[in-house]
Amino acid sequence: MKVIKQISLFLENRSGQLLEITKLLSASGIDLKAVHIAETADYGIIRLITDDYEKACEILKENGYIISLNDVFAVGVSDKSGGLSELLTVMADYEINIVYMYSVFGQKHGTAYMVLRVDNAEMFAKMIEENNFITADSAELGIK
Repeated sequence: MKVIKQISLFLENRSGQLLEITKLLSASGIDLKAVHIAETADYGIIRLITDDYEKACEILKENGYIISLNDVFAVGVSDKSGGLSELLTVMADYEINIVYMYSVFGQKHGTAYMVLRVDNAEMFAKMIEENNFITADSAELGIK
């Protein structure tokens, strides 16, 4: 199954943090392909998929950011009413839990891509194969 590398950054919850990150990456020519933000009262977690995760990690570390790198999956769903429900129904049948999920910028040929981190990657791979779901590879999402 195709795996996508995702960068997670832990930041204090204050105004301007996302701006600092985007300016830093953009100045280095790094393109954001997907962004997800989760926050609590004290800190935020920004999850990024970029066109060059190795370069992005290097730049962020050099500038003092605490990051982690995770494997996630980009699964295609029909870009229509009920498209996501079809995927979630099969996941429920396989008893696969979602740790988190968000969508990727842009769509191709009536397909929307959902980025998922799941609790059981092996069972998820089996589910994808047995049910002929489409997974996006790096090239399809414009990632190096």
